[in-house]
Amino acid sequence: QVQLVESGGGLVQAGDSLRLSCAASGRTSSTYAMGWFRQAPGKEREFVAGISWNEGTTYYADSVKGRFTISRDNAKNTVYLQMNSLKPEDTAVYYCASRQGAIIHTTPMYYRYWGQGTQVTVSS
Repeated sequence: QVQLVESGGGLVQAGDSLRLSCAASGRTSSTYAMGWFRQAPGKEREFVAGISWNEGTTYYADSVKGRFTISRDNAKNTVYLQMNSLKPEDTAVYYCASRQGAIIHTTPMYYRYWGQGTQVTVSS
C-alpha cells in the first residue's frame, strides 16, 4: 500500500505561482512513477505531468508545458508541482497518483494509488 497526501493548493490570481507537494508513505520504492492529474467541474480527470521515480524522466501535457515543472525529492518521498503563470483554466482539483513501474502513463487507469486532491483556483 502507498499513501499519498497532497498540499499547497489555494486561491491565486492569474499570473501567480503555486507549488503543490505530494508526500508518499508506505511501500514506496524507486520503481514507482508519479503523476499529477487535475479535474475541473464537469470534466474528466486529465494528465498534467509525470516523473519517473528513479531516473527523473519527466513528461508534460501540452497545456502546461513551459509553465509547470514536476520534480521529486527521493530522500523525502515527495513529489512537487511548481506551477507558474497560472491561468483561470488551470482551476481544478489536483491529484497526485503513483503506479508501480518506470513508465509515465497519461491515462488515470494505469495509476493504482491516489491522493485526496487539493483545490487550485485561479481568478482572472
